[in-house]
Amino acid sequence: MTLEAPASAPPSGPAPVPSPVGDRLITAAGMVVALLATVATALLELFTTPLRLGGVPICVAVLLAAAANYGIAWFAVTTVGRRWAVAPPWGLWTAIMFFAAGVRTPEGDYLIGAEDWVALAMILVGSLSFAVFTYRAILRGPTVTKL
Repeated sequence: MTLEAPASAPPSGPAPVPSPVGDRLITAAGMVVALLATVATALLELFTTPLRLGGVPICVAVLLAAAANYGIAWFAVTTVGRRWAVAPPWGLWTAIMFFAAGVRTPEGDYLIGAEDWVALAMILVGSLSFAVFTYRAILRGPTVTKL
């Protein structure tokens, strides 16, 4: 006596064709989620720049910017299915950082001061994370697939 799986009936008809409306909806939803995640992580990065342990900066914002921005870039490209999808989160993140570095609060302070090296390193590393992902995607070629 042998144990075999029961034979399944062959599919009756062509495979279902994905709906273009459903694909566009997933693409748009993926981009919205990526942009919302960009805003959330950018604010979190800005708020973690002044963290210190015993008076010494602990650079959590730099690590967070590297990991979060690379992850957001991956998510955007994966859900949209095109390499251009990294551009909107990258641009939004950069705009938030420019705003934080160049606009004074009502008290006359900047969110990112010129002497805050952790924040300046965070801006550099955060932007480089998007750039490294984009560079690697270009080297990989047009083999991006959707989830």
